[in-house]
Amino acid sequence: MTLLEHTSTGPDLAPLNDLIPQRFWTGTSHHAPEVYEVDCSDFEMNDADLRPDGELARRMRATFDSVGLVVLRNTRLTSIAAMREFAKIVLDAEMVYEGGANPRDRIEANVYEIGAPLAARLPYHHEMAYVSKSTRLISFVCADALPDRGATYVSDGVASTDAILATELGQKLKAHGVCYHRSLTDAENFVGEIGYGVYNHWQKSFGTDDPAVAEAKAIERGLLVEWGPNRLMKTRFYNPAFEYFAQLDRNLLYASLADHGMWFDTWPLVQHLPFAERPLHMTFGDDTEFTRDELEQFIKIYDDFGTKVDWRQGDVAVICNYRFAHGRPEIHLESGEQRTLGVMLGEQFDRIGQLPGKW
Repeated sequence: MTLLEHTSTGPDLAPLNDLIPQRFWTGTSHHAPEVYEVDCSDFEMNDADLRPDGELARRMRATFDSVGLVVLRNTRLTSIAAMREFAKIVLDAEMVYEGGANPRDRIEANVYEIGAPLAARLPYHHEMAYVSKSTRLISFVCADALPDRGATYVSDGVASTDAILATELGQKLKAHGVCYHRSLTDAENFVGEIGYGVYNHWQKSFGTDDPAVAEAKAIERGLLVEWGPNRLMKTRFYNPAFEYFAQLDRNLLYASLADHGMWFDTWPLVQHLPFAERPLHMTFGDDTEFTRDELEQFIKIYDDFGTKVDWRQGDVAVICNYRFAHGRPEIHLESGEQRTLGVMLGEQFDRIGQLPGKW
């Protein structure tokens, strides 16, 4: 599956006053570029280089296996389709998207929009942590880059796991897990309207106009479903905050505040809503709320181990969804500028959560 991240329109709303600060890194990347980059200057970037036994493929897989992150530089590729073929050297089992929580518009065969406006800050997150079926890998390919900004950041999951387990917050997450609360609106209530205050309709999320089918798909993904007024679909998902990763034989942090109401602090059309009315919320698994201090600590732990990945046209990145979280600050385009990332999701897996004795 390939997705596109792009800007979207909406009223020019000022951010809330009491935002939790997020830096995404310390100012120095946790991983140096030479650890995860592969320079493609000496490769032809043709079918021969796509061979599984070729030098480029071997270097990509070795880097990814060692680090959990590989970025191809100087590819000279200009089409998303060509970049996708090189991403598939590592991401060899693309996930078929069958519904979830985030809005995804199909723009052509196997190509989707990611549903995140560029003006919105995207806190660190592991892709699809909020449902029982997640993805092992995520890949970004760059069709259009900005000259001086627009980076994606990745946070080292092993380091953040060790850091959070050394805190009272980490021990609470280990003991109680988390609960993801989501509210999906009914598209029929917004026909002909701009959708002010709307994040996502359940029809778009689950690919159906039938509430029974949407509910069945949600239940299949481990969600508890309630229906509110105006066919508001309210779901809850209780799950451990850590996920066992077999390659390292240990549990890794797999929850973040991207699934908290603060996800919408800078999100057009939604950022004005009070927290109680926002489409996403996250609590501990015993339904208790995070304190302000815990929210700030959770954000800082991811930021402390961030690596900045600047984009140039033709770049191809593949990220292990266990070993890294990803996110980015707000991006504002000047006249004539574009930033276009294609995104592919790798093999789907059934979450098993944390295993005893694997810390």
